[in-house]
Amino acid sequence: MTTPVTPRKNITVAISGASGAVYGVRLLHSLRNMADVQTHLVVSDAGWLNVQQELDLPRAEVEALADVVYPVRNIGSAIASGSFRCDGMVIAPCSMRTLAAVALGLSDNLITRAADVMLKERRKLILMVRETPLNLAHLRNMTRVTEMGGIIFPPVPGFYQRPQTIEEMVSHTVSRVMDLLGLPQADAARWNGL
Repeated sequence: MTTPVTPRKNITVAISGASGAVYGVRLLHSLRNMADVQTHLVVSDAGWLNVQQELDLPRAEVEALADVVYPVRNIGSAIASGSFRCDGMVIAPCSMRTLAAVALGLSDNLITRAADVMLKERRKLILMVRETPLNLAHLRNMTRVTEMGGIIFPPVPGFYQRPQTIEEMVSHTVSRVMDLLGLPQADAARWNGL
């Protein structure tokens, strides 16, 4: 008797041009350790600039964290189609430009096209929006995406776990994103009440 093979979950990670590339990279690190997850990475041109500026990581090192990597202009990629079974997409970080394109359904590059697919197929889309302060256009675009079924997830640090380092704050935020994706984490810090 053969044991049925559990299909791997496909998770798309996109890194756009907002500050906070560490969130996308840390998410890739976390997903890399999950045998039942296949990651699909797409990074905008400005996203690559931020990876270099903020993390001083070579592009090849970041790409090696993903199972599949797509050029941002290749809208013929698998993740650009609703027929590709994708279980979730996280834009980490999500610039206000990317947010606006998703909110308006522009699909002008692979990040925004893949996000549009997630919305039209009623699949999980998480946008880690990074900007402050917010103007009315930002707020209205967040409302539009929320009304379409997307999840707006600003990477606001939680201090109830008493983080001692930036790494701990980033890890806690990424852990919350993984919860939203329905991915188990044995070592996630949980609030158990006072």
